[in-house]
Amino acid sequence: TDCEKEPGSMLWIFVMIGNIIRGVGETPIMPLGISYLEDFAKAENSPFYLGCLHTATVIGPFLGFLLGSFCAKLFVDVGSVNAEDVTITVTDARWVGAWWLGILICAALNLLAGIPFWFLPKTLVKEGETNEPEEHRKKTVILLQEKDKNEAKQSIHTKQWTTYFINHRTNLLRSFIPDFIPYLKALFRNSVYMLFIFISVLQFSAFNGMVSFMPKYLEQQFGKSASDAIFLIGVYNLPVICVGYFIGGLLMKKFKTNISQAANIAFWISLLEYLLSFGIFWNICGALPVAGLTVSYE
Repeated sequence: TDCEKEPGSMLWIFVMIGNIIRGVGETPIMPLGISYLEDFAKAENSPFYLGCLHTATVIGPFLGFLLGSFCAKLFVDVGSVNAEDVTITVTDARWVGAWWLGILICAALNLLAGIPFWFLPKTLVKEGETNEPEEHRKKTVILLQEKDKNEAKQSIHTKQWTTYFINHRTNLLRSFIPDFIPYLKALFRNSVYMLFIFISVLQFSAFNGMVSFMPKYLEQQFGKSASDAIFLIGVYNLPVICVGYFIGGLLMKKFKTNISQAANIAFWISLLEYLLSFGIFWNICGALPVAGLTVSYE
């Protein structure tokens, strides 16, 4: 009993902190990136640029699946253990791939990708427009002055609001509920917003099911290793999504689709895709023989 130790490691803290930092860096890409494109691109070119942006967000996971497949083929202690001393193979249930190697590679690539953002200008000229340096300087000065005034007003307003909130918490709660319900009703009556919510639910429910269960299904039913299963999912699924984003951006640019039309098209296509996914339930393979479970030990 003196030699026994409870298994434990504090390395999960580093993984958690790394994921938090990654989330902080990734979160602004979609809201700020889309706003950046909308502000400085022509209206007819904006859908195409957005399609390119979403295409890039699909290419990244595709390369990530390939990287994960490569790392899963390497033993977890690669670099510290001689590969010839490892007697198990990638198809063995005891095999653990070098999962940590992908995190280090992605961290280095994210650091390199963030360097160009330091050199982006603070202001840009909208695509197709010209702006003289003197006019640009005057506009910048005016904008900075307005910003200073707004910040001063906001500071005063914040102090007044804090005092009001402390002194009138009960009245604030009573007045908030009647104001909140009409805003909530207005959101539910917004057809574009609701279609976007339904699209997100359909896409994420289908995607999460595929990512969660498809690798294990390929391993159990077809005898694939974890690295092969990850590679197959990346190859057969993500390039099609990438092509869809790109073609969608081109079609929206060509036919000049407005927001309402785009939301309706996206909703019906997503619904059709979700319904077609139910065809998987009729694609059933026979259960593999498992000793002691489906067949006897004899």
